[in-house]
Amino acid sequence: MDALYSRYLSQPPNAALRVKIKFTRQRSPFPSRPAGNRGFMTQQEQYQRWRETTHKKSIEKFPERKAKFITTSGMELPPVLIPTHEDPEYMEKLGFPGEYPFTRGVQPTMYRGRLWTMRQYAGFSTAAESNQRYRYLLNAGQTGLSVAFDLPTQIGYDADDPMALGEVGKVGVSISSIEDMATLFDQIPLDKVSTSMTINAPAGVLLAMYIAVARRQGVEPQALRGTIQNDILKEYIARGTYIFPPAPSMRLITDIFSYCAREIPNWNTISISGYHIREAGSTAAQEIAFTLANAIAYVEAALQAGLKIDDFAGQLSFFFNAHNHVLEEVAKFRAARRMWARIMRERFGAQKPSSWQLRFHTQTAGSTLTAQQPENNVVRVTLQALAAVLGGTQSLHTNSMDEALWLPTEKSVRVALRTQQIIAYESGAADSIDPLAGSYLIEQLTDEIEKRASEYISRIDGLGGALAGIEQGYQQNEIQNAAYATQMAIEKGEEVVVGVNQFQTREPVALERQSIDPAIETEARARLRQFRSSRDQAKVAELRSRIESVARSHENLMPLFIEGVNHGLTLGEICNSLREVWGEYQTPSF
Repeated sequence: MDALYSRYLSQPPNAALRVKIKFTRQRSPFPSRPAGNRGFMTQQEQYQRWRETTHKKSIEKFPERKAKFITTSGMELPPVLIPTHEDPEYMEKLGFPGEYPFTRGVQPTMYRGRLWTMRQYAGFSTAAESNQRYRYLLNAGQTGLSVAFDLPTQIGYDADDPMALGEVGKVGVSISSIEDMATLFDQIPLDKVSTSMTINAPAGVLLAMYIAVARRQGVEPQALRGTIQNDILKEYIARGTYIFPPAPSMRLITDIFSYCAREIPNWNTISISGYHIREAGSTAAQEIAFTLANAIAYVEAALQAGLKIDDFAGQLSFFFNAHNHVLEEVAKFRAARRMWARIMRERFGAQKPSSWQLRFHTQTAGSTLTAQQPENNVVRVTLQALAAVLGGTQSLHTNSMDEALWLPTEKSVRVALRTQQIIAYESGAADSIDPLAGSYLIEQLTDEIEKRASEYISRIDGLGGALAGIEQGYQQNEIQNAAYATQMAIEKGEEVVVGVNQFQTREPVALERQSIDPAIETEARARLRQFRSSRDQAKVAELRSRIESVARSHENLMPLFIEGVNHGLTLGEICNSLREVWGEYQTPSF
C-alpha cells in the first residue's frame, strides 16, 4: 500500500503543476512514541495535548450543545476514545478530530458542538410553489435549503424555449430570470440561511442571480453561505446535464473559484459529487476514487489558471451517497477524509489545515428506493442517514418514502426530515465523535476502501488524469460493469431487495400523490414574455455581445453574469451566447 500510494502521489500526470515532495508516506505532525523511545509522546499524552489545545480552543469558540452527554442509564460519554494500548499507526491513520489526517472528523467537537445541517432537496413547479415548500421546511426545523432545478434550467434553457416543452417544473423548479429567483427566495433571509444549489453547467449564472437577489435584500456577498454543485466532470461520467465542451466548462469553474475567493469567502464554490456516480451503479470504492480524481483535475485547472492552492482549497466541498451497507458507508467516509488530506498536503503542497479538510454533504441513496412497499423506504433511509452521521457528514438530505413513485408530498418530506431529527436528538449517535473508530472491521474496511480507491486513482493518473479517462470512457465503463454485476445479483436472488425479489405482497399503493399542473408551463411563458417586454432591449443586446467577447478572452465571466442578470438577461440568453462561442458537447461513443 505504501509503495502504491508513494507512486500515486509522486508521479502525477502533470508534474509541472505539483509541488515536488519526497516521501514514502507523510507521518502525523504529532508522532506517537515507538517502543523504548522517550523522544515521542504516548497516545495518552497525545490525547491530553489534543484536549488542551485543539479541543479546548474549539469549545471556547463554539460551546458544546450540552454540559454532559449521558446515556439513558446515566453513563457519561467522552468526546472521543483512543486505543487503550500503544498503537504505532494510530496517529498516522486516525489522529484526532479536527487534526490531520482528519479520519475522525474535520471539526474538533463534531456534533457535540453543532449538529449537521439538515437539508431537504426540494424544488418543483413554479418559484412561488417552491418558495412555499421552503418556508414550510424551515418552519418544520430544517436548517438549510437545497434547491432542485428542472431539466431545462439545468441545461441552460428558458421555460419558453422549444427544447423545454413538456419539462417545465417537472423534476425541479423552473428558473429563467432574476424575477424567478427573487420569487424563489421571497421572505427568506439569505444572510441567515445556507443554500445549496444542485446546478452544474450554468452554475455561474444561477450564482449570479442569487448574488443579485441577495443585494436586493440588502445582503452583501460576503455574508452569503452555501454551495453550488458546479461539478461538470461527473456530468460527463454519470449524469448528463452538460452543455459545453470540457475546456470552456473547466474555465467557467475556475472563474467561479477566482471570483468567490475574492468576493464570497464563505461560499463553497464546488460540490465535487460522488453521489451521481454511485447512483449510476458504482461501488463505494469507485465512488470515492472517481470523485477524488475529479477533484484533483479541478485543483490542477485552478493552479493552471494562476490561483494559489491555499486561496481556494478551503472553499472546495464534496457530495457523497449514503447507501445501504451501513458499515461500508461509515468506512467510506472515513477513508475519503484521510485520502483527501494526504492528497492536498502531499501531492499539492497545501499549507493551511483548512485546505486539507474534506467537508461533505450526504444524500441518502435514491437508487435503493422501491416503488413496491414504499413504506419500507423509511427504514432504508434511516439506516443510510445513520451511516452518514456515524461517518461524520457536515450536511444531510434524507429522501422521502415516495420518491420512487412521484415528487414528494409535504407529509413524506416531513417524515424524512423527522428521521434526521430523531437520529440527532434521540439516538445518541451524535453524542461522541467517530464512535465506531477502533472496531476491527471498521478499520479494516477503511484501509481496504482507501487501498482500492488509491489503485483506481493511480490508473486514472496513468491515463493522463480524470478528463483523459472520461474521454477514453474508462470511468463510465467501470461504473457500467459494476452496475451490471449488481443487477445480475438482484435478478438471481443473490442480493435481496425486500419487497422486490423477496417478501413481495400484492396491495395497492395508498400514499398521497404529488402532481404538477401542466398549466404552469403556459403561465411561465406568459411571465417571461412580460418580463422581456419591460427590459432595455439595447442594453440586453450590448450585454449579450459583451458576453460573447469575454467568452473568447481569458477575462473572468462572473462580474458580467451579475451585470447581465441585473439588466434582465435570462438564463437561456446567457447560455445561448456562450453556445455561440463554445458550441455544445457531444458524447463520444465507446
